[in-house]
Amino acid sequence: MAFHEIRFPANLSFGALGGPERRTEIVELANGHEERNTPWAASRRRYDAGFGLRALDDLEAVIAFFEARQGMLHGFRWKDWGDYRSAPASKPLTAFDQLLAIGDGETRAFQLRKGYRSGEQVWWREIVKPVAGTVLAGIGADAMTLGEDYEVDAATGIVSFNWAPGPGAEISAGFEFDVPVRFDADLIQISVASFKAGEVPKVPVVEVRL
Repeated sequence: MAFHEIRFPANLSFGALGGPERRTEIVELANGHEERNTPWAASRRRYDAGFGLRALDDLEAVIAFFEARQGMLHGFRWKDWGDYRSAPASKPLTAFDQLLAIGDGETRAFQLRKGYRSGEQVWWREIVKPVAGTVLAGIGADAMTLGEDYEVDAATGIVSFNWAPGPGAEISAGFEFDVPVRFDADLIQISVASFKAGEVPKVPVVEVRL
């Protein structure tokens, strides 16, 4: 299986149904209490691209994209319109949106990540498919310059500085990102008559681990 660095048409993922999925195992004890555990360290996102289709041209575009990926064989990029930025929807991106790490004076490469915080709890999600040209990086209170101070690997989400940030320095970044996904079926069944009547075809998409 390969990963194709191409994005599913963003105008067709707009309106798609989906979001994060967790897996929780629950054992109910004899006294009525529960023991809860999860085999997943991270969530996994699922979508149905069928909800974004509005015209016959959209159906043709999805079929072409599906065939070029050979069904479930090859992964691709997906824009999750509900969660694709490091900053809140109402604010612009800045180089200080997300804390990536604390400098140690030796490390030069850092993985992009996004924190999901509620109360005292925060879960960090690795961002491995940033959108090229959107990544802003900072060290401490200073915004860095792409090309002069750092480079970004858009295929992995690794930010590499030209020097190692000093011990205790906060390394941060702002960015847009895609979700690495694949089709979750090797069959897409579409009836043009049903589509014209308002029936939405199922085009399942699932996040992949890279």
